[in-house]
Amino acid sequence: MPGTIVIVEDEANIVELVKYNLDREGYRTLYANDGRKGLELIKQELPDLVILDLMLPEMDGLSVCKQLRSDAQTKSIPIIILTAKSEEADRVLGLEMGADDYVTKPFSPRELVARVRAVLRRSGAVDETEPEIIENGVIRIDLRQHLVKVRGEEVELTPKEFDFLKLLLLNPGRAFTREFLLEHLWGYEYFGDTRTVDVHVRRLRQKIENDPANPEYLETVRGVGYRFRGE
Repeated sequence: MPGTIVIVEDEANIVELVKYNLDREGYRTLYANDGRKGLELIKQELPDLVILDLMLPEMDGLSVCKQLRSDAQTKSIPIIILTAKSEEADRVLGLEMGADDYVTKPFSPRELVARVRAVLRRSGAVDETEPEIIENGVIRIDLRQHLVKVRGEEVELTPKEFDFLKLLLLNPGRAFTREFLLEHLWGYEYFGDTRTVDVHVRRLRQKIENDPANPEYLETVRGVGYRFRGE
């Protein structure tokens, strides 16, 4: 069973387009047409993924995203935000609040389905070939429990931040380009906007570094991308 997806969108034509394409792929889709009803539906259903518009009546998408990430029951549910091209600042803010990906309106249904698949795949079960524990310096990841500790203290990460940090710790010292990270972690063809990667790096630094402005571990490799400096 592909899973359950909640769509929170107030434009009926977009809801119809998204539902049609996801239903055709075998997903179970539910929807709400305002932020407050959407939040209630998500908490009731605990879906596998949420597609969330930013401009919503009653409660805007950023507020919904913030509440989902602050609730223990919903904090790990992947979120794809829908944005208009004119809402770039809100799009970045949504990623900083913990959204896993974004789709810009108007969008291709094929692209949306590809991103849904990619986000669900990356937030799925642990590969049996992976180690249960990854440890490097002050950072420890328990893949079975989906738990991260930094200097002995538990740190809450979104599913995408968890995957990002796991990839870096499994490959210490290796420099990854933004394009590779975007394609590998988000699982879709590179469309030319690497801001998503930079936002996630900034969020990770805030959570794992003593001084995010002068990172010890998550390094920028000038002209290339990022690497984890560790053992």
